[in-house]
Amino acid sequence: MVPNIYLIGPRACGKTTAGKQLADKLRYEFYDSDEVLVEKAGCEIADYVEKNGWDGFRDLEVEVLYELTKKKGAVISCGGGVVVREENRTRLSKNFTVYIKADVQTLANRLQNDPNHDQRPSLTGKSIVEEISEVLEAREGLYSGCATLVANGAGTIDEVVNLILEGYQAISKGEN
Repeated sequence: MVPNIYLIGPRACGKTTAGKQLADKLRYEFYDSDEVLVEKAGCEIADYVEKNGWDGFRDLEVEVLYELTKKKGAVISCGGGVVVREENRTRLSKNFTVYIKADVQTLANRLQNDPNHDQRPSLTGKSIVEEISEVLEAREGLYSGCATLVANGAGTIDEVVNLILEGYQAISKGEN
């Protein structure tokens, strides 16, 4: 059985970009859990949250992650808040999960330069930097707690991908 690779971390840390490259290099399928969720919900995340609240969104996120864990030989980029729910953290901690960690300013710069940064509603209603700081503070232990490997998301995508590949190959060969 070929284990999947799960990528976790906050918005703009590089999960999707690194995930697509990893999937290409490994000849795996790539899935973005947020894209799968949007397809399943039939609307954008902001609309779903407006209609169903954050709890409804998190419930759907649990379903989507469960469905994705049934895939084999896949790289799965998870939504930034996937670690909020304990059942997701339990599922992730039993798999090869990479926390792509980046500092507040790197994330803020990327979000400000991302034309799609409004797709997800604000969690706090504060400025990007304040929100990122608060979210990272609240989630840092959750991300680290279910990660097999922590990658520096402030590095280049190639550096992140190579680090993940090395760790994944070591685990796959039973070296870790």
